[in-house]
Amino acid sequence: MLKCRELPVAIVGGGIAGLALGRALHQGSVPFSIAERRQSPADGGLAIILPGNAIEALGRLGLREPIEALGHPLRRRQYRTAGDKLLCQIDEDDFWGLANRPRSVIRSDLTAMLADGSPTDQIRRGVEVQKISLHPGHAALQLTGGSSLDARLVVGADGVNSQVRAQAFTGLGGATLASIADSSWRFMAPNPGVDCWTLWAGTEAMVLLAPVGNDVVYGWAALIRKGSRGGTASELDRLTCEFPERVRRAIMHARSHRRSLYHSPLQEVLLDCWHRGRAVLIGDAAHATAPVWAQGAALALEDAIVLAASISDHADVQAALVDFQNKRIKRITHVRTLTDAMSRAAKLPPIVRNLLLPIVGPRRYRQTYGPLKEAA
Repeated sequence: MLKCRELPVAIVGGGIAGLALGRALHQGSVPFSIAERRQSPADGGLAIILPGNAIEALGRLGLREPIEALGHPLRRRQYRTAGDKLLCQIDEDDFWGLANRPRSVIRSDLTAMLADGSPTDQIRRGVEVQKISLHPGHAALQLTGGSSLDARLVVGADGVNSQVRAQAFTGLGGATLASIADSSWRFMAPNPGVDCWTLWAGTEAMVLLAPVGNDVVYGWAALIRKGSRGGTASELDRLTCEFPERVRRAIMHARSHRRSLYHSPLQEVLLDCWHRGRAVLIGDAAHATAPVWAQGAALALEDAIVLAASISDHADVQAALVDFQNKRIKRITHVRTLTDAMSRAAKLPPIVRNLLLPIVGPRRYRQTYGPLKEAA
């Protein structure tokens, strides 16, 4: 049997977090194996918004040129009322600098970037982990098809509904999967005349549109008022009937292309400790939050970089995992705290929210992103 240090790091989940970790480990000459249950991403045709700290992380992964070539620049951020009144505007170029300018990018383009250069035989798709056994000297995974894998460490990079968390963290105190909102929708649509990241907030819902190229926008809509109910395309239409015509055009396109309209609840993961034995969680599997500040992918990329460094720096797995959590906990707590604060503000009565946002919005932006300008 191979010595523990010679065994690969087993990564469960081949999305942004898992592929970023594989890339970071490969940069450090650490063997790894990725198991992804899907043959292709379910939402690969959608886009994703990358704030400045995500761009910084991609640069550290050797992907600055690809993201600058494929990512659409987002130079400004606007917050508007349901009636289209501009409440506040933020110059993101001025805040982040040109090198870390926020961008939008198609998710499948981002995952292809992250996979590029990694050994293709170490990324297995259509493979599901059926059982995880943690031992003092190694971890054992039973996979679909009767195959197995011995690893020095199992990494759950498998999202909010993590199977690694369900299997390896059973009975661990402090683990909570909480519902933030019953419904959210994601979609792509022809650009109805939006030239920057723009969020509209109404009585029951909010809608974000961000350009992804000159002709297409990425859209996200969510319930913000407790007690509201949604889930169907017709409910999305009803909840956004008060929004301006350009927003409604994007919504109507999404309604007429239901196969590419993705509906899901908004959930957060509250977990006191992200590691147990020879298992560790990263990204949404460890600390999913509401996408108020677009930090899901950014924090996952940073997790991958820091975990890979901790594994390389520490021969002992437990020491590496303690080091990883110690280096990440302050940043994650900061994002969660500011996310909760902005989520509470979004649920205020519209007349109160619209009076406060011109003052509170820019201040919250600086409070949130200021500490994130420093590399993780």
